[in-house]
Amino acid sequence: MENPVVNFYEDIAVGQTATFGKTVTEADILMFSGVSGDTNPVHLNQEYAETTMFKGRIAHGMLSAGLISAVFGTKLPGPGCIYVSQSLKFKAPVRIGDTVIAKVECTAKVDEKKFITFRTTCYVGDKAVVDGEATLMVPSKG
Repeated sequence: MENPVVNFYEDIAVGQTATFGKTVTEADILMFSGVSGDTNPVHLNQEYAETTMFKGRIAHGMLSAGLISAVFGTKLPGPGCIYVSQSLKFKAPVRIGDTVIAKVECTAKVDEKKFITFRTTCYVGDKAVVDGEATLMVPSKG
């Protein structure tokens, strides 16, 4: 991964955005399943997944949501930020081979707490697959 960007609370403006993208692989799904313990066959078993509404295997929703964390930890705000909350709506499935772009946008700042609220969205092409909002505590210069 590239060198992380460090932004302090004072450096971030409402409207500022950052993105991170990743193409989902078979290995990503297997590793996520192993780390999380989520062995739902809709993620791991093609024959089973073909019997579901998705008609094939899909990636774990939280795998895509994890890319939002990658943006926060490496780009905006960057190292030192701490998650306070995250809401998520899973809007469409992600499949092996899909490239997921996670985007965060600063929507509000709370100076007394050094909290920043972000809109969080993941896209495959121009289709939103995850939508939500996060609040982070961000280090201050002073």
